[in-house]
Amino acid sequence: MTVLDPRSARRRFVAATGLFWLPVGLYIPSQVLLMTERGMSLAVVAALFAVHSVTVSVMELPTGGLADVVGRRPVLATAGLLNAAALTVLALGTTVWTLAVAMLLMGSGRALSSGPAEAWYVDTVQAHSGPGAELRTGLARAGTASAAALAAGTLVGGGLPLLLRLGPDLGAATGGVLLPLSAPALLGAALGAGYVAYVLLALPEPPRPRTTLRAVLRGVPATVLGGLRLGAGDALVRRLLMTAGAAGAGLATVELLTPGRAAGLTGAPESGAVLFAALACAGFVCTAIGSHFAPLAARVTGSGEHAVLASIGLSAAGLILLGATAASDGPVALALAALGYGLIYLGLGSAGPNENDLLHHRVDSAVRATALSVRSLALQSVGALAGVVAGALPAGPPAWLLGGAVLCAGALLWARRPDQRPPLTAYPEPPRATEAAAGR
Repeated sequence: MTVLDPRSARRRFVAATGLFWLPVGLYIPSQVLLMTERGMSLAVVAALFAVHSVTVSVMELPTGGLADVVGRRPVLATAGLLNAAALTVLALGTTVWTLAVAMLLMGSGRALSSGPAEAWYVDTVQAHSGPGAELRTGLARAGTASAAALAAGTLVGGGLPLLLRLGPDLGAATGGVLLPLSAPALLGAALGAGYVAYVLLALPEPPRPRTTLRAVLRGVPATVLGGLRLGAGDALVRRLLMTAGAAGAGLATVELLTPGRAAGLTGAPESGAVLFAALACAGFVCTAIGSHFAPLAARVTGSGEHAVLASIGLSAAGLILLGATAASDGPVALALAALGYGLIYLGLGSAGPNENDLLHHRVDSAVRATALSVRSLALQSVGALAGVVAGALPAGPPAWLLGGAVLCAGALLWARRPDQRPPLTAYPEPPRATEAAAGR
Protein backbone atom coordinates (compact mmCIF):
# COMPACT_ATOMS: atom_id res chain seq x y z
CA MET A 1 0.00 0.00 0.00
CA THR A 2 1.28 3.50 -0.89
CA VAL A 3 1.90 5.61 2.22
CA LEU A 4 0.19 8.99 2.13
CA ASP A 5 2.49 12.01 2.13
CA PRO A 6 2.28 14.27 5.21
CA ARG A 7 0.23 16.93 3.43
CA SER A 8 -2.43 14.43 2.29
CA ALA A 9 -2.49 12.74 5.69
CA ARG A 10 -2.89 16.10 7.42
CA ARG A 11 -5.73 17.13 5.11
CA ARG A 12 -7.64 13.89 5.72
CA PHE A 13 -7.00 13.98 9.46
CA VAL A 14 -8.30 17.54 9.65
CA ALA A 15 -11.42 16.63 7.63
CA ALA A 16 -12.17 13.56 9.76
CA THR A 17 -11.72 15.61 12.93
CA GLY A 18 -14.13 18.29 11.75
CA LEU A 19 -16.74 15.74 10.65
CA PHE A 20 -16.62 14.03 14.03
CA TRP A 21 -17.10 17.19 16.07
CA LEU A 22 -19.76 18.86 13.93
CA PRO A 23 -22.63 16.71 15.35
CA VAL A 24 -21.32 17.37 18.86
CA GLY A 25 -21.56 21.10 18.25
CA LEU A 26 -25.14 20.70 17.08
CA TYR A 27 -26.42 19.23 20.36
CA ILE A 28 -24.25 21.16 22.82
CA PRO A 29 -26.51 24.26 23.09
CA SER A 30 -29.67 22.22 23.68
CA GLN A 31 -28.42 19.19 25.63
CA VAL A 32 -28.81 20.49 29.18
CA LEU A 33 -31.92 22.48 28.32
CA LEU A 34 -33.56 19.47 26.63
CA MET A 35 -33.01 17.39 29.74
CA THR A 36 -34.40 20.05 32.06
CA GLU A 37 -37.36 20.51 29.69
CA ARG A 38 -37.99 16.77 30.13
CA GLY A 39 -38.32 17.44 33.86
CA MET A 40 -34.78 16.63 35.05
CA SER A 41 -33.26 18.70 37.85
CA LEU A 42 -29.75 20.11 37.52
CA ALA A 43 -28.50 17.44 39.94
CA VAL A 44 -30.01 14.70 37.72
CA VAL A 45 -28.42 16.30 34.65
CA ALA A 46 -25.06 16.28 36.43
CA ALA A 47 -25.59 12.60 37.26
CA LEU A 48 -26.38 11.86 33.59
CA PHE A 49 -23.20 13.65 32.58
CA ALA A 50 -21.40 11.49 35.13
CA VAL A 51 -22.79 8.37 33.39
CA HIS A 52 -21.14 9.62 30.20
CA SER A 53 -17.86 10.40 31.92
CA VAL A 54 -17.74 7.14 33.88
CA THR A 55 -18.47 5.17 30.71
CA VAL A 56 -15.61 6.92 28.96
CA SER A 57 -13.36 6.32 31.96
CA VAL A 58 -14.14 2.59 32.09
CA MET A 59 -13.78 2.06 28.34
CA GLU A 60 -10.91 4.41 27.49
CA LEU A 61 -8.04 2.01 27.99
CA PRO A 62 -9.64 -1.13 26.50
CA THR A 63 -10.78 0.80 23.42
CA GLY A 64 -7.40 2.50 23.03
CA GLY A 65 -5.77 -0.92 23.25
CA LEU A 66 -8.27 -2.23 20.71
CA ALA A 67 -7.25 0.47 18.22
CA ASP A 68 -3.59 -0.42 18.74
CA VAL A 69 -4.33 -4.11 18.08
CA VAL A 70 -7.00 -4.29 15.35
CA GLY A 71 -6.46 -0.92 13.64
CA ARG A 72 -7.58 2.69 13.79
CA ARG A 73 -10.22 2.70 11.03
CA PRO A 74 -12.64 0.01 12.29
CA VAL A 75 -12.60 1.52 15.78
CA LEU A 76 -13.36 5.00 14.43
CA ALA A 77 -16.24 3.69 12.28
CA THR A 78 -17.74 1.94 15.30
CA ALA A 79 -17.42 5.17 17.29
CA GLY A 80 -19.38 7.03 14.63
CA LEU A 81 -22.18 4.46 14.66
CA LEU A 82 -22.46 4.59 18.45
CA ASN A 83 -22.56 8.39 18.46
CA ALA A 84 -25.34 8.42 15.87
CA ALA A 85 -27.35 5.96 17.98
CA ALA A 86 -26.74 8.01 21.12
CA LEU A 87 -27.98 11.23 19.54
CA THR A 88 -31.13 9.49 18.31
CA VAL A 89 -31.92 8.19 21.78
CA LEU A 90 -31.10 11.58 23.32
CA ALA A 91 -33.53 13.31 20.96
CA LEU A 92 -36.37 10.86 21.62
CA GLY A 93 -35.80 9.89 25.26
CA THR A 94 -38.30 11.12 27.82
CA THR A 95 -37.20 9.31 31.01
CA VAL A 96 -34.08 9.26 33.13
CA TRP A 97 -33.34 5.68 32.07
CA THR A 98 -33.54 6.32 28.34
CA LEU A 99 -31.37 9.39 28.71
CA ALA A 100 -28.92 7.32 30.74
CA VAL A 101 -28.77 4.85 27.83
CA ALA A 102 -28.06 7.77 25.50
CA MET A 103 -25.19 8.92 27.70
CA LEU A 104 -23.88 5.36 27.91
CA LEU A 105 -23.83 5.06 24.12
CA MET A 106 -22.32 8.52 23.77
CA GLY A 107 -19.61 7.72 26.30
CA SER A 108 -18.80 4.49 24.45
CA GLY A 109 -18.49 6.35 21.17
CA ARG A 110 -16.31 9.03 22.75
CA ALA A 111 -14.01 6.42 24.28
CA LEU A 112 -13.61 4.67 20.94
CA SER A 113 -12.85 7.92 19.13
CA SER A 114 -10.50 9.61 21.58
CA GLY A 115 -7.19 8.40 20.15
CA PRO A 116 -7.37 6.43 16.87
CA ALA A 117 -7.67 9.34 14.40
CA GLU A 118 -4.70 11.18 15.87
CA ALA A 119 -2.76 7.92 16.15
CA TRP A 120 -3.54 7.24 12.46
CA TYR A 121 -2.18 10.65 11.50
CA VAL A 122 1.02 10.34 13.52
CA ASP A 123 1.62 6.78 12.29
CA THR A 124 1.11 7.83 8.66
CA VAL A 125 3.39 10.86 8.87
CA GLN A 126 6.14 8.97 10.67
CA ALA A 127 5.89 6.08 8.21
CA HIS A 128 6.63 8.60 5.44
CA SER A 129 9.11 10.95 7.14
CA GLY A 130 10.54 9.02 10.10
CA PRO A 131 10.08 9.29 13.88
CA GLY A 132 11.39 12.85 13.96
CA ALA A 133 8.66 14.13 11.64
CA GLU A 134 7.10 17.50 12.44
CA LEU A 135 3.69 16.91 14.06
CA ARG A 136 2.67 20.11 15.83
CA THR A 137 1.30 21.83 12.70
CA GLY A 138 -1.06 18.96 11.86
CA LEU A 139 -2.17 18.62 15.46
CA ALA A 140 -2.80 22.37 15.65
CA ARG A 141 -4.82 22.40 12.43
CA ALA A 142 -6.91 19.47 13.63
CA GLY A 143 -7.56 21.38 16.84
CA THR A 144 -8.63 24.36 14.76
CA ALA A 145 -10.89 22.15 12.63
CA SER A 146 -12.58 20.61 15.66
CA ALA A 147 -13.19 24.03 17.18
CA ALA A 148 -14.49 25.45 13.89
CA ALA A 149 -16.84 22.49 13.49
CA LEU A 150 -18.07 22.95 17.04
CA ALA A 151 -18.59 26.66 16.43
CA ALA A 152 -20.58 26.06 13.24
CA GLY A 153 -22.57 23.32 14.92
CA THR A 154 -23.49 25.46 17.89
CA LEU A 155 -24.76 28.24 15.64
CA VAL A 156 -27.07 25.85 13.82
CA GLY A 157 -27.94 23.83 16.92
CA GLY A 158 -28.72 26.93 18.94
CA GLY A 159 -30.92 28.59 16.35
CA LEU A 160 -32.81 25.53 15.07
CA PRO A 161 -35.03 25.03 18.17
CA LEU A 162 -36.06 28.68 18.12
CA LEU A 163 -37.00 28.47 14.44
CA LEU A 164 -39.06 25.33 15.05
CA ARG A 165 -40.81 27.00 17.97
CA LEU A 166 -42.18 29.59 15.53
CA GLY A 167 -44.03 26.85 13.62
CA PRO A 168 -46.61 24.26 14.71
CA ASP A 169 -46.35 22.86 18.23
CA LEU A 170 -43.97 19.96 17.66
CA GLY A 171 -44.41 18.59 21.18
CA ALA A 172 -48.20 18.47 20.94
CA ALA A 173 -48.07 16.88 17.48
CA THR A 174 -45.79 14.05 18.66
CA GLY A 175 -47.21 13.47 22.13
CA GLY A 176 -44.17 15.09 23.76
CA VAL A 177 -41.69 12.68 22.16
CA LEU A 178 -40.18 15.36 19.94
CA LEU A 179 -39.51 18.91 21.12
CA PRO A 180 -37.90 21.79 19.23
CA LEU A 181 -34.84 21.16 21.40
CA SER A 182 -34.69 17.57 20.02
CA ALA A 183 -33.99 18.64 16.42
CA PRO A 184 -30.24 19.38 16.73
CA ALA A 185 -29.53 15.90 18.09
CA LEU A 186 -31.47 14.26 15.25
CA LEU A 187 -29.56 16.30 12.67
CA GLY A 188 -26.32 15.31 14.38
CA ALA A 189 -27.26 11.63 14.14
CA ALA A 190 -27.73 11.98 10.37
CA LEU A 191 -24.35 13.68 9.99
CA GLY A 192 -22.77 10.88 12.04
CA ALA A 193 -23.54 8.46 9.22
CA GLY A 194 -21.55 10.67 6.84
CA TYR A 195 -18.60 10.58 9.24
CA VAL A 196 -18.61 6.78 9.22
CA ALA A 197 -18.55 6.72 5.40
CA TYR A 198 -15.63 9.16 5.27
CA VAL A 199 -13.58 7.16 7.75
CA LEU A 200 -14.05 3.95 5.80
CA LEU A 201 -13.14 5.58 2.46
CA ALA A 202 -10.45 8.15 3.30
CA LEU A 203 -8.26 6.75 6.09
CA PRO A 204 -6.24 3.86 4.62
CA GLU A 205 -4.14 1.71 6.93
CA PRO A 206 -1.39 -0.78 6.23
CA PRO A 207 -2.80 -4.33 6.06
CA ARG A 208 -2.78 -6.06 9.42
CA PRO A 209 -2.34 -9.80 9.90
CA ARG A 210 -5.59 -11.73 10.17
CA THR A 211 -6.49 -12.46 13.74
CA THR A 212 -9.23 -14.01 15.86
CA LEU A 213 -11.49 -12.66 18.58
CA ARG A 214 -9.62 -14.75 21.15
CA ALA A 215 -6.30 -13.29 20.02
CA VAL A 216 -7.70 -9.76 20.21
CA LEU A 217 -9.02 -10.37 23.72
CA ARG A 218 -5.58 -11.55 24.74
CA GLY A 219 -3.68 -8.79 22.96
CA VAL A 220 -5.74 -5.81 24.18
CA PRO A 221 -5.03 -6.28 27.92
CA ALA A 222 -1.31 -6.49 27.22
CA THR A 223 -1.49 -3.26 25.24
CA VAL A 224 -3.50 -1.61 28.02
CA LEU A 225 -0.86 -2.58 30.57
CA GLY A 226 1.75 -0.99 28.32
CA GLY A 227 -0.31 2.20 28.32
CA LEU A 228 -0.67 2.20 32.09
CA ARG A 229 3.10 1.94 32.43
CA LEU A 230 3.42 5.24 30.61
CA GLY A 231 2.13 7.34 33.48
CA ALA A 232 3.97 5.31 36.11
CA GLY A 233 7.31 5.32 34.31
CA ASP A 234 7.77 8.84 32.97
CA ALA A 235 7.53 12.20 34.78
CA LEU A 236 6.59 14.17 31.67
CA VAL A 237 3.71 11.82 30.84
CA ARG A 238 2.48 12.02 34.44
CA ARG A 239 2.47 15.80 34.21
CA LEU A 240 0.49 15.64 30.97
CA LEU A 241 -2.08 13.34 32.57
CA MET A 242 -2.56 15.61 35.59
CA THR A 243 -2.93 18.62 33.31
CA ALA A 244 -5.60 16.77 31.33
CA GLY A 245 -7.47 16.12 34.56
CA ALA A 246 -7.35 19.80 35.47
CA ALA A 247 -8.68 20.74 32.02
CA GLY A 248 -11.48 18.21 32.45
CA ALA A 249 -12.53 19.83 35.72
CA GLY A 250 -12.60 23.27 34.13
CA LEU A 251 -14.58 22.14 31.09
CA ALA A 252 -17.08 20.17 33.16
CA THR A 253 -17.76 23.23 35.31
CA VAL A 254 -18.32 25.52 32.33
CA GLU A 255 -20.47 23.05 30.37
CA LEU A 256 -22.72 22.30 33.34
CA LEU A 257 -23.29 25.83 34.65
CA THR A 258 -23.30 28.06 31.56
CA PRO A 259 -26.61 26.88 29.98
CA GLY A 260 -28.59 27.58 33.13
CA ARG A 261 -26.94 30.97 33.53
CA ALA A 262 -27.85 31.79 29.92
CA ALA A 263 -31.46 30.65 30.35
CA GLY A 264 -31.75 32.71 33.54
CA LEU A 265 -30.63 35.82 31.69
CA THR A 266 -33.09 35.39 28.81
CA GLY A 267 -36.04 33.95 30.76
CA ALA A 268 -36.82 30.93 28.52
CA PRO A 269 -35.08 27.65 27.60
CA GLU A 270 -35.19 28.19 23.82
CA SER A 271 -33.84 31.73 23.97
CA GLY A 272 -31.32 30.53 26.55
CA ALA A 273 -30.18 27.93 24.02
CA VAL A 274 -29.63 30.70 21.46
CA LEU A 275 -27.56 32.75 23.92
CA PHE A 276 -25.58 29.70 24.97
CA ALA A 277 -25.04 28.81 21.30
CA ALA A 278 -23.59 32.27 20.71
CA LEU A 279 -21.32 31.92 23.74
CA ALA A 280 -20.28 28.41 22.78
CA CYS A 281 -19.59 29.50 19.22
CA ALA A 282 -17.42 32.35 20.50
CA GLY A 283 -15.64 29.91 22.80
CA PHE A 284 -14.94 27.49 19.98
CA VAL A 285 -13.68 30.31 17.78
CA CYS A 286 -11.29 31.15 20.62
CA THR A 287 -10.26 27.49 20.75
CA ALA A 288 -9.62 27.54 17.00
CA ILE A 289 -7.49 30.68 17.35
CA GLY A 290 -5.58 29.17 20.25
CA SER A 291 -4.98 25.92 18.35
CA HIS A 292 -3.87 27.75 15.22
CA PHE A 293 -1.28 29.75 17.14
CA ALA A 294 -0.10 26.85 19.34
CA PRO A 295 3.17 26.47 17.36
CA LEU A 296 3.76 30.21 17.72
CA ALA A 297 3.12 29.97 21.47
CA ALA A 298 5.84 27.31 21.72
CA ARG A 299 8.29 29.48 19.79
CA VAL A 300 7.54 32.63 21.77
CA THR A 301 7.76 30.96 25.19
CA GLY A 302 10.80 28.88 24.22
CA SER A 303 9.36 25.36 24.54
CA GLY A 304 6.20 23.29 24.45
CA GLU A 305 6.32 22.99 28.24
CA HIS A 306 6.37 26.75 28.75
CA ALA A 307 3.56 27.16 26.22
CA VAL A 308 1.41 24.75 28.24
CA LEU A 309 2.12 26.72 31.43
CA ALA A 310 1.08 30.02 29.85
CA SER A 311 -1.97 28.54 28.12
CA ILE A 312 -3.42 26.70 31.13
CA GLY A 313 -2.75 29.74 33.29
CA LEU A 314 -4.76 31.87 30.86
CA SER A 315 -7.68 29.41 31.07
CA ALA A 316 -7.56 29.43 34.86
CA ALA A 317 -7.72 33.23 34.88
CA GLY A 318 -10.77 33.11 32.63
CA LEU A 319 -12.67 30.66 34.83
CA ILE A 320 -11.86 32.64 37.97
CA LEU A 321 -13.21 35.73 36.20
CA LEU A 322 -16.46 33.86 35.48
CA GLY A 323 -16.72 32.91 39.15
CA ALA A 324 -16.06 36.43 40.33
CA THR A 325 -18.93 37.77 38.22
CA ALA A 326 -21.42 34.94 38.87
CA ALA A 327 -23.39 36.91 41.47
CA SER A 328 -23.95 39.99 39.30
CA ASP A 329 -26.01 40.64 36.15
CA GLY A 330 -24.79 44.18 35.48
CA PRO A 331 -23.35 45.10 32.07
CA VAL A 332 -19.78 45.36 33.34
CA ALA A 333 -20.02 41.97 35.07
CA LEU A 334 -21.51 40.37 31.94
CA ALA A 335 -18.74 41.83 29.77
CA LEU A 336 -16.09 40.48 32.13
CA ALA A 337 -17.84 37.10 32.21
CA ALA A 338 -17.83 36.98 28.39
CA LEU A 339 -14.11 37.84 28.41
CA GLY A 340 -13.44 35.11 30.94
CA TYR A 341 -15.39 32.59 28.88
CA GLY A 342 -13.28 33.38 25.83
CA LEU A 343 -10.00 33.15 27.78
CA ILE A 344 -10.88 29.65 28.98
CA TYR A 345 -11.18 28.31 25.46
CA LEU A 346 -8.32 30.35 24.02
CA GLY A 347 -5.95 28.89 26.60
CA LEU A 348 -7.16 25.31 26.27
CA GLY A 349 -6.96 25.56 22.48
CA SER A 350 -3.33 26.65 22.67
CA ALA A 351 -2.40 24.05 25.26
CA GLY A 352 -3.81 20.98 23.47
CA PRO A 353 -1.50 20.72 20.42
CA ASN A 354 1.57 21.45 22.52
CA GLU A 355 0.61 18.79 25.06
CA ASN A 356 -0.03 16.21 22.34
CA ASP A 357 3.21 17.04 20.56
CA LEU A 358 5.10 16.37 23.79
CA LEU A 359 3.22 13.08 24.21
CA HIS A 360 3.75 11.78 20.67
CA HIS A 361 7.48 12.37 20.84
CA ARG A 362 7.55 10.43 24.09
CA VAL A 363 5.81 7.22 22.96
CA ASP A 364 5.89 4.93 19.94
CA SER A 365 3.23 3.51 17.66
CA ALA A 366 2.70 0.31 19.67
CA VAL A 367 0.85 2.16 22.43
CA ARG A 368 0.06 5.52 20.79
CA ALA A 369 -3.75 5.21 20.80
CA THR A 370 -3.60 3.78 24.31
CA ALA A 371 -1.52 6.74 25.48
CA LEU A 372 -4.12 9.14 24.09
CA SER A 373 -6.82 7.10 25.83
CA VAL A 374 -4.98 7.34 29.15
CA ARG A 375 -4.89 11.11 28.71
CA SER A 376 -8.58 11.23 27.85
CA LEU A 377 -9.31 8.99 30.82
CA ALA A 378 -7.70 11.53 33.13
CA LEU A 379 -9.74 14.34 31.57
CA GLN A 380 -13.06 12.47 31.74
CA SER A 381 -12.70 10.99 35.22
CA VAL A 382 -11.67 14.23 36.91
CA GLY A 383 -14.30 16.08 34.88
CA ALA A 384 -17.02 13.68 36.05
CA LEU A 385 -16.07 14.23 39.68
CA ALA A 386 -15.86 18.00 39.27
CA GLY A 387 -19.25 18.09 37.51
CA VAL A 388 -20.96 16.18 40.32
CA VAL A 389 -19.42 18.46 42.94
CA ALA A 390 -20.29 21.63 40.99
CA GLY A 391 -23.88 20.46 40.51
CA ALA A 392 -24.26 19.88 44.24
CA LEU A 393 -22.88 23.28 45.27
CA PRO A 394 -25.26 26.24 45.75
CA ALA A 395 -25.77 28.56 42.81
CA GLY A 396 -23.24 31.35 42.59
CA PRO A 397 -19.46 31.79 42.61
CA PRO A 398 -18.34 28.67 44.58
CA ALA A 399 -18.95 26.14 41.79
CA TRP A 400 -17.19 28.30 39.20
CA LEU A 401 -14.23 29.04 41.48
CA LEU A 402 -13.75 25.33 42.20
CA GLY A 403 -13.03 24.69 38.51
CA GLY A 404 -10.75 27.73 38.39
CA ALA A 405 -8.73 26.51 41.36
CA VAL A 406 -8.19 23.09 39.76
CA LEU A 407 -7.05 24.72 36.52
CA CYS A 408 -4.60 26.89 38.51
CA ALA A 409 -3.14 23.74 40.01
CA GLY A 410 -2.79 22.27 36.51
CA ALA A 411 -0.87 25.33 35.33
CA LEU A 412 1.46 25.25 38.33
CA LEU A 413 2.56 21.73 37.36
CA TRP A 414 4.51 23.33 34.50
CA ALA A 415 6.19 25.97 36.67
CA ARG A 416 8.88 23.42 37.44
CA ARG A 417 11.95 23.16 35.23
CA PRO A 418 11.08 21.25 32.02
CA ASP A 419 12.18 17.63 31.69
CA GLN A 420 15.58 17.69 29.96
CA ARG A 421 15.93 13.95 29.35
CA PRO A 422 15.98 12.79 25.71
CA PRO A 423 12.63 11.59 24.36
CA LEU A 424 11.76 7.96 24.80
CA THR A 425 11.59 6.42 21.36
CA ALA A 426 9.92 3.23 22.53
CA TYR A 427 8.38 1.56 25.52
CA PRO A 428 8.49 -2.18 26.06
CA GLU A 429 6.16 -3.33 23.30
CA PRO A 430 3.24 -5.53 24.41
CA PRO A 431 2.54 -8.69 22.44
CA ARG A 432 0.48 -8.19 19.33
CA ALA A 433 -2.73 -10.11 18.86
CA THR A 434 -1.08 -12.35 16.25
CA GLU A 435 1.75 -13.18 18.66
CA ALA A 436 -0.74 -13.99 21.39
CA ALA A 437 -2.53 -16.32 19.00
CA ALA A 438 0.75 -18.10 18.27
CA GLY A 439 1.39 -18.54 21.98
CA ARG A 440 4.57 -16.46 22.07
